[in-house]
Amino acid sequence: MDLLASPWLLLGLFIFLAFTTEAMTGFGSIVIALSLGALVLPIPEILPVLVPLNIVMSGTLSWRHRHAIHWPTLWKLILPLMVLGTLAGYGLRPWLGEQLLKSGFGLLVLWFSSRELWRMYRGLAVTAHGGLWSRGWMLMAGVTHGLFASGGPLLVYALSGLKLDKQRFRATLILVWLALNSLLTAVFLLDGTLLPALPRIATLVPVVIAAMLVGELLHHHVNEARFRQAVFVVLWFTGVILAWP
Repeated sequence: MDLLASPWLLLGLFIFLAFTTEAMTGFGSIVIALSLGALVLPIPEILPVLVPLNIVMSGTLSWRHRHAIHWPTLWKLILPLMVLGTLAGYGLRPWLGEQLLKSGFGLLVLWFSSRELWRMYRGLAVTAHGGLWSRGWMLMAGVTHGLFASGGPLLVYALSGLKLDKQRFRATLILVWLALNSLLTAVFLLDGTLLPALPRIATLVPVVIAAMLVGELLHHHVNEARFRQAVFVVLWFTGVILAWP
């Protein structure tokens, strides 16, 4: 199977790292895997594999933490704008060439990693945004999710200062990814890119399950702050490489 060819084997390793990170810290499965994977494979080839794989993790975690989901925030604030933005972002993809798509994603990763590293270095607290500002960034988060299945960085920025405890915030976001990635998977089925990817998806499901188990184990034994810092440094250099024309 071509999964064993070097680019797809590398993607499997990147997926293991990315999904382990998400199981440990609650973020990063697609943005890390896509950032590293885009160094060796075209983004349009990777997305129909990564997005359904994320459903395995987000579905499992959503069920496990279903009691903590804050439904009013999900239905009234996040999903309407994110769904609209996701469909708009998907519609923009045919108008963007591979290089522009790759460079745009690199800039997103570079911005996100730079912002997080700066916050860690300066010890800055998260500040709240105004309602209109937050909704505008939420719509943009949906657009980036439609383009790259990576709306997380902008959505977290849009929701800065939201009055939810950490457990409710994380559980609500996980269900957002389950909903939006289910939507994208349905779109990939309609546009004909999902079915050819099914053999690769099936082969990589055990990698995702192993990553979830390892991530849960490491969560209790690894300094999460240091680990996040290392991940953001890797993402920063990856963003520079991807953004460079």
